[in-house]
Amino acid sequence: MKTQIDLKQVLKKGFISDEMEFERALILERKLRLLIESQPELSESRKQLRSIIKDYEKQNWSNDETITSEKIKESDDAEYIAELERAFLMNRKEIIKKKLSENGLNQQDLGTILGHSKSYTSELMNGICPFNNKDLIIIHRLFNIKLEYLILTIIPQVERSRIKDSISKIKKPNFQSKLKFKKKDLEFLF
Repeated sequence: MKTQIDLKQVLKKGFISDEMEFERALILERKLRLLIESQPELSESRKQLRSIIKDYEKQNWSNDETITSEKIKESDDAEYIAELERAFLMNRKEIIKKKLSENGLNQQDLGTILGHSKSYTSELMNGICPFNNKDLIIIHRLFNIKLEYLILTIIPQVERSRIKDSISKIKKPNFQSKLKFKKKDLEFLF
């Protein structure tokens, strides 16, 4: 499940596909703006991303006649989810940093353990590039951090709808009461 934009993939693709990717790109662009001082090599990537964002805005938001209430709702939903993801990534970063500090380690040491360069480890920690599952499992095992603090567990809206439809089709006694999903897991929270 894709819950984080990957800067390198967006730049390679050269365009933004939908509102979710757009909202994630906006957050990523803000992160890059803040990181450029310590990582000037990200400056060109930020320029490219800004251009891709502007192209998407021009295509999708410049004509008032094509902006419907459904399009605004889609944008609001995407913005909400992207903000949840941003907050999760920030919290994950703080948890990992705390564990590193408790163990007398720094971010560069983590990079060494994971087999990554200092700059790439910074990009992972700051949400510029997503951690891969192997890295998250190593961090989980090494520092005893619960997986739910390392892996975002929001169920995408498409899957929520599919799951709700599937559950409604299953006609077995007490099935719904034994489910591990809470009602809020299958609804949007806004």
